[in-house]
Amino acid sequence: MAKWLDETIAVSPQISVAEIDEAKANGIRMIVNNRPDGEQPGQPTAAEIGAAAEAAGLGYVHIPVDHSGFSMDQVDAMTAALAEPGPVLAFCRSGTRSTFLWSLARGAAGDEPSEIAAKAANAGYDVSPLMGMIESLRPKG
Repeated sequence: MAKWLDETIAVSPQISVAEIDEAKANGIRMIVNNRPDGEQPGQPTAAEIGAAAEAAGLGYVHIPVDHSGFSMDQVDAMTAALAEPGPVLAFCRSGTRSTFLWSLARGAAGDEPSEIAAKAANAGYDVSPLMGMIESLRPKG
């Protein structure tokens, strides 16, 4: 169900605790949870996913993104997560917020906005609403 944005990161809808071992078997080394707890009845908590990731020997970080938008703290946290040994599996409800946060982090890292958009589009995600933000985060000079 995960879609690869590039060789370093896949994004997916909500994962279950049982899917952690499958992710590890597929080469994932870090789980990034972009979903706030309690967003939907019955979703696993961040603590449950984190404990399962730790038990499987995977890195784990919780960077919850709600529908109010993105902060620089979230972008910085995603940048730090992407700097860890990967590949990374980032998830939220549908994969869109994870893709958006990845695109902002890659913009802040200096990646070309059109390349970011193309990678997202190849995975079925449209980051065009964020292009101004992606461009504004790019290092100047």
